[in-house]
Amino acid sequence: MPQTDGRERILEGVTVLDLTQYLAGSGVTRMMAELGADIIKIELPDLGDGARLLPVIQDGRSAWFVQHNRGKKSVCVDWNTSEGLQLIKDLVPQVDVVTENTGTPQILAKRGLDYGSIRELNPGVIMASISAFGRNSAYSHKTGYDFIAQAYSGLMHMTGDPDGPPQFVGSAIADTGTAVHGFAALGYALYHRERTGRGQHIDIAMVDCMFHMHEGHLECNHFGGYEPKRMGNHHELVFPVGTFRGPEGWIVILALDLQWPNFCRALGRADLIDDPRYKAMTDRAERRHELIALTENWMATFATDAEVIACLESHRVPCAPVLSPIDAIGHEYFESRDMVRWVDDPLLGSVPIPGYPFKFGDQPELPDLVAPLLGQHNAEILRSRLGLSDEQIAQLTDAGVLRSGST
Repeated sequence: MPQTDGRERILEGVTVLDLTQYLAGSGVTRMMAELGADIIKIELPDLGDGARLLPVIQDGRSAWFVQHNRGKKSVCVDWNTSEGLQLIKDLVPQVDVVTENTGTPQILAKRGLDYGSIRELNPGVIMASISAFGRNSAYSHKTGYDFIAQAYSGLMHMTGDPDGPPQFVGSAIADTGTAVHGFAALGYALYHRERTGRGQHIDIAMVDCMFHMHEGHLECNHFGGYEPKRMGNHHELVFPVGTFRGPEGWIVILALDLQWPNFCRALGRADLIDDPRYKAMTDRAERRHELIALTENWMATFATDAEVIACLESHRVPCAPVLSPIDAIGHEYFESRDMVRWVDDPLLGSVPIPGYPFKFGDQPELPDLVAPLLGQHNAEILRSRLGLSDEQIAQLTDAGVLRSGST
């Protein structure tokens, strides 16, 4: 559906056969749907996408599923039947992209839905495989989810108190980060096919996407002998970089060498700028405990966190309050960026979800999308894409090849 001014959406005309579930895979096609791609979501009986069971559930409908599957068309088909598997294979020549995150490679290979088989059906197809450990790796046989990827990638090793156990990041950072990586990769693969006519297989591992986030850790270890480890509230190599107790809550400051003079002036301690004890970032980090106390004592002279932040910002010191996700609702920044969206669902009513992070100048509008009921689009897709008659669809339904549900 074009925008109100008649311009096509960025991915309008691109069709995706979506074999994903939960988040890391479904998040890829979720972002494509917002740009106008036609997403044919294959779901298996009797549950469909496992995300349909994730909390919060109201009247049998998962708000999690709604967030990640708006705008997709659900076809619920039993691929353990020869007729059902053939329907999926018959759809392959009709699409530009196939996405999957079906666990181990053998699941698709034994059904003839691996990339080699898919390419024979559609030589120009682009296939994106999303998995914890990659399709081509020593660990491709392992299954995994978000926290597994956080652990293997070293991200969990870096999170938490130095004297405590490793901790996971409280949001689904591995799932969501991998989804964004997959979304970006597909954009370049579509561009490459536009130039060359060639499709390809994209192999994306959640562990890789998280490991790629280690800025400087390998280099610091190799050249400086620094062992990456949990730091808790404050960075061990640079200061002031950390979380400080304010008069009401927590305030983060990230000030490097160029901001150090500004930080000292904000505290009313210009004398510290040239103090030889704090001349270098590493010096300040070594003496961070005395500087933390100095900083938090200064913050305690204010009545509110907002006053502390206003003072720091007036001296151009990078800082922020530590917000809860719920704080975003009604917050002027998130409102100005449309990052809290209220979307309508036929069963749940109005649902708040995070907004779309990409702001495209040529597609300023986002479509009104609705998450499908299980098997809601069986007849529509099989009629329009494969030319099946109502009688044929009824026969497949009676035989249990096609299924549907009310949520």
